[in-house]
Amino acid sequence: MNKTRLILASLLLAATGSVWAQATPAGLWRTIDDESGKEKSLVRIVENAGVFTAKVEKITDPAKAAEVCDKCTDERKGQPIVGMTILRSVKQDGDDKGLWDGGDILDPKNGKVYKVRLKPIEEGKKLEVRGYIGAPLFGRTQTWIRVE
Repeated sequence: MNKTRLILASLLLAATGSVWAQATPAGLWRTIDDESGKEKSLVRIVENAGVFTAKVEKITDPAKAAEVCDKCTDERKGQPIVGMTILRSVKQDGDDKGLWDGGDILDPKNGKVYKVRLKPIEEGKKLEVRGYIGAPLFGRTQTWIRVE
């Protein structure tokens, strides 16, 4: 009986650990176009020493796959969007451990850089990405879907 309990406890612990591991922004995400509702790109968010960044891994529309950021005003101007870092300097919120903020996000479509707040939802299966100017109240939210 003790062996069975040990196995069940181990399985429960492993399952709980995997849920917590998925409840961070790190991973591969499918972005959805606001206007068409169709898949737009794949973006990988990585964590290094508590700081999260993200790069565009793929643009879904083959006709747009080679596009560059013509409207960017920083060092990313004229650079290919695939491979571009669009999310920088994001850290877990000190007060609310379910939020990540403090960094910025680039919209390669218009070249604008916004403050950003990330919030994993649905046990980490989706990610609310809120870009804003000034306060989070003044912005828009996209929901990204976890791929891995």
